[in-house]
Amino acid sequence: MPYIRETIITTVDTNGKVHIAPLGIIAERDGWIIAPFRPSVTLDNLAAVPFAVASYTDDPRIFAGCLTGRKDWPTVPVEGAPVPRLAAALAHSVLHVESIADDGVRPRHFCRIVQEETHAPFTGLNRARAAVLELAILVSRLGMLPSEKIEAEIAYLSIAIEKTAGPEEKEAWGWLMRKVTDHLAGEMKPHPAKG
Repeated sequence: MPYIRETIITTVDTNGKVHIAPLGIIAERDGWIIAPFRPSVTLDNLAAVPFAVASYTDDPRIFAGCLTGRKDWPTVPVEGAPVPRLAAALAHSVLHVESIADDGVRPRHFCRIVQEETHAPFTGLNRARAAVLELAILVSRLGMLPSEKIEAEIAYLSIAIEKTAGPEEKEAWGWLMRKVTDHLAGEMKPHPAKG
């Protein structure tokens, strides 16, 4: 299995409009693979402007927010790059697309790191933040998983929230759980009879 780093990816269109998306980037040789699903704004933007910035942040609200319609997070310009980074990034990497392996579902963009910078210290691990990240990944796959799997994962992850969460983790968890609750409620609605 490949090494995957969970990041917030920023891309831009030809007009400079920024798109922010949580995305796991895949380590390959001396670079990273960005593999957005078809269709997606990230995919369109990489075709238009072949650069992305991977922002490394420990703010769980950004991951949760991007998956629950809260995508307006502050960005700041990166000197010498056409794409900004997250203002909340502890560090970032500017990635330049060098080649693309086409795929009907997830084209793989091989990117070289052209610039990296650290902005703030990493102050340690927190189980609740890890649980929020795992729930965010689960939410991104709600349509692919059976409700039993979703409920079992949430039962396990909620232990870390109950024991170690601060206000940011609780807020992010709440956003994601509303999305899960809505999804599960939709699955339980009776389907109209076909006639």
